[in-house]
Amino acid sequence: MTLLYMRMNPTAVRALLALSVVFVMLATTGWTAVRPHGVDDPRAASLSAWVSGKIGARKLPDPAAAPGVIARFFASLTSAQRHSLAERYPLVVGNLNGAPATLRYLANRRALTEARTAEAALVRSDRLTPAGRQNAGQLVERYDSLLTGDRQILAFDPTGTGRAAEVLGDLDTAGRVSIVVPGVDTDMLSFERENKPYSAPVGMADQLYDAEQAADPGARTAVIAWADYTTPAGVGLDATIGADAEHGAVRLEALLDSLPRRADVALFCHSYGSVLCGVAAPDLPRGRVSDITVFGSPGMRARHASDLHTTAHVWAARDSSDWISDVPHLEFAGLGHGADPVSDSFGARVISAAGAIGHPGYFAPGTTSLANFAEIALGDYAGVACRGGDNCTAGLD
Repeated sequence: MTLLYMRMNPTAVRALLALSVVFVMLATTGWTAVRPHGVDDPRAASLSAWVSGKIGARKLPDPAAAPGVIARFFASLTSAQRHSLAERYPLVVGNLNGAPATLRYLANRRALTEARTAEAALVRSDRLTPAGRQNAGQLVERYDSLLTGDRQILAFDPTGTGRAAEVLGDLDTAGRVSIVVPGVDTDMLSFERENKPYSAPVGMADQLYDAEQAADPGARTAVIAWADYTTPAGVGLDATIGADAEHGAVRLEALLDSLPRRADVALFCHSYGSVLCGVAAPDLPRGRVSDITVFGSPGMRARHASDLHTTAHVWAARDSSDWISDVPHLEFAGLGHGADPVSDSFGARVISAAGAIGHPGYFAPGTTSLANFAEIALGDYAGVACRGGDNCTAGLD
């Protein structure tokens, strides 16, 4: 009877296939793990101090308040008061949507310096295993890099495996802002890479910003490498469900609410990051996001682009050597992420990814995918190369 039912019900067959893939992944990759050492939570301690703190006789605002409320609070302070808060509560101010961007950069420089000191002490500590000391040493190197020069760190939280965001360009004057949303296994250590830098969030943002400037040197643009959400670790169970994407979508929406109102925003969502962007799409401020581009996507938790309920143009790309094409594009009982965004039936505008280097290589220099991303970021849709010579820009201004 069961075999007959499965022959008569292809959907059940596909769902069971997807489940078997999940179990194979779990057997080979294991469950999500977190950084094993370090029980202290400096951000929680800073938030606790902030809640009971004051500036003069005034109470400090709820750190979960809307960005507009936070912006008005900081606008009412003197420069000395703003800097005092950044010095006293760097892990709060540095992550506070609505606080001035330049103040967040200052706060995060202080927070990074304090985190580096703490990790340097752990390198010499007998409290850790050799692997723990090695991890601490790697974090020291990462923090040293983020403290180099005048880097603009918009968010920094050392809790767990860590989160961060960096701005390239001038966020306050930009007329167009691009946000790079990465996928699985993104944390403090993988935020940037020396080998194949274009495969990590900072390198992706750097390549996109340079390509924008090369295409239009006079353009007022900014790019955010946004690794400010907790991503799934490995291609295990967490990567096949939407929990991390749902939590990340809330954080992305808060970031968008804090950006300058005059700027058009384009999202560039890689791999599991495209799941997050799909979840976030219906709740994004209407008219703020001009474009959502997904690449190497396992799905957007939608059957069709119209199900995203967004006014943004939806673009999709996949390199022919990307292994994500072998992942079943379906959703069953909460597993999987829905339809394939590059399929004709999904309804996205499918662009060329010629030259991309597998799953992590869409921002590699000289690739058509990178050139396309820059044109989309600039709003120059006439310069976008569509897949296979198709016309995918009809009806766009």
